[in-house]
Amino acid sequence: MTDGLLLIHAFPLDAWMWGPQVEALGSDVRVVAPSLPGFGDTPSAGPVLSMEAAAAAAAGAVVDEGLDRVVVCGLSMGGYVALAMWRRHRELVAGFVFADTRATADDDAGKQRRRDLAERLRAEGTGFLVESPGPLLSESAPAELWDQVKEDIARQSADAIAAASLGMADRRDSTPDLSGISVPTLVIAGSADALIPPEATASMADQIPGARLEVIEGAGHLSNLEAPDEFNRLLKGYLGRLSSS
Repeated sequence: MTDGLLLIHAFPLDAWMWGPQVEALGSDVRVVAPSLPGFGDTPSAGPVLSMEAAAAAAAGAVVDEGLDRVVVCGLSMGGYVALAMWRRHRELVAGFVFADTRATADDDAGKQRRRDLAERLRAEGTGFLVESPGPLLSESAPAELWDQVKEDIARQSADAIAAASLGMADRRDSTPDLSGISVPTLVIAGSADALIPPEATASMADQIPGARLEVIEGAGHLSNLEAPDEFNRLLKGYLGRLSSS
């Protein structure tokens, strides 16, 4: 039995991105959807937001809500934070939902791209990233949703986005942790995710004992925003199975 649901947001957004899930599930389960340090209105954690520091903040949000155990749902960067929670705050984790994320660390080229991004953000601000945020949505996503995503990025500080970029560059390879995950796990991949290939997310389900894989056809990287009804259906089904087990 779980006390609640923790939603950990993607990069470079804040907790705004979970609006469809908070609305759909908030009457059925206690939902905690914090903005990670530096994002939204939360204080910065310093020049580098490590995934461990982000996990500590997320764990603190759970404790502050008076919850003992939660299902941890992380999308993209949120998945990296969720994996750090398993290493550091396992006692809080009743289950996992990993969406549009991966367990592997960046290769050297990927690390350098993140460091270059952080340097440019601190030199120029966020304007260039708001204008061209990368393939966060599929090619068929409506313009209105793109506008909403860009507006949320524009609300974040350049320093916060840079700190998270550096933290992701430094994150460890979590692949060795997957076989030891002993809580019920759902893995969700968007078939049209051009940022993290769906097969990279799907491979997590192969390595986590008993994990269930679901693919949302046509959804891009932010599958919870692009296909909220299907994402919510999968979450509700998973939570229902967990509560009845």
